[in-house]
Amino acid sequence: MHRKIDKDNLNDLISISKKMLKVLYVILIVIGAYILLKIIKELGILGIILSLLKILTPLFIGIVVAWLLNPLITKLEKKKVRRIISATIAYVILIGCIVLLIKAILPLIYNQTVELVANFPDIFSSIKDWIFGLFNKLDSNVINIESIEKNLSNRIDLFSSNLSTTLPSNIMNILSITISSIGTFVIGLVIGFFLLLSCNNLSNTLLEMVPKRFRENVNELLQKIDQSLRGYVNGALLDAFIVFLVSSIAFAIIGLKAPLLFGLFCGLTNVIPYAGPYIGGAPAVIVAFSQSTGLGIAILIAIVIIQAIEGNILQTLIISKTTKLNPVTIIIGLLIFGHFFGIIGMLLSTPIIGVIKVIFKYLDDKYSLTKFE
Repeated sequence: MHRKIDKDNLNDLISISKKMLKVLYVILIVIGAYILLKIIKELGILGIILSLLKILTPLFIGIVVAWLLNPLITKLEKKKVRRIISATIAYVILIGCIVLLIKAILPLIYNQTVELVANFPDIFSSIKDWIFGLFNKLDSNVINIESIEKNLSNRIDLFSSNLSTTLPSNIMNILSITISSIGTFVIGLVIGFFLLLSCNNLSNTLLEMVPKRFRENVNELLQKIDQSLRGYVNGALLDAFIVFLVSSIAFAIIGLKAPLLFGLFCGLTNVIPYAGPYIGGAPAVIVAFSQSTGLGIAILIAIVIIQAIEGNILQTLIISKTTKLNPVTIIIGLLIFGHFFGIIGMLLSTPIIGVIKVIFKYLDDKYSLTKFE
């Protein structure tokens, strides 16, 4: 006698199996990415790749600039404006914005940095007094406070002394890196201009290298990747700018030293999901507590409020709609890429994972990789 099949239980089982299969795919992708990066590192290929990337930095800058400006050029072309004129107009706008930002912000950041550096001895002294004040409240019978205080005091004094003695050489190194970076960026802009002029021809040439039977699918996939990446980059830049602006204003109103400098740092690190706000906010809070306990608490509250608004409103409106990545996936990506490539890896992890997801989703929709017949 045949038992009657319970359709509801069977559907539940199939649904759970599908979810487990998707989780398994994510785990396999993560493990595969880790193993691949580990092999590359062990074979010494990573160093070669990083050196090659360093040499080709102007090319990558040019590609990114051309990629970002191409929609504007396309819109101008639709209005019967020649491509070379459209590219020139876009570059005039871009360079104008860069010059205005440099003239408006750079002198302020420089003055605030000089002021902050001049106050380093007082800041370290305040931090030391504040830490020792916390230790004095502890039970000396349980912890050898005198030994800890002496060791900590020596370390802080040594760090402060080393910072003062190495400051001139550090400044020269920063200036050298800055000048080199400016030169690289200028070369990248030049490359980007010529790429813009031949952008359509270049994309068509690349597509012609793909076999005809795959050409339509590859073009469709590239358009989806372009849409996802463009949405993420535009959203991340807008999000970072808003955090920079609001943080700088809040820090200035509260009375933090070098508010623009710390606001800029908060904005830049905010591009890193989840970990960015802690990395960006920590220096501001430390310096604020060195000024006074009340100011430190005020800055901490301000950062928490700004990040709460950013995380619950801006992220939802600007970035989440473009990436649609699970928070666990983003965090795992940050850990893996951060382990191998540091801060740069953390910056690139989310867009790279976003591209992988777009590719996987496209293949899944087309070939039903995670669906049962």
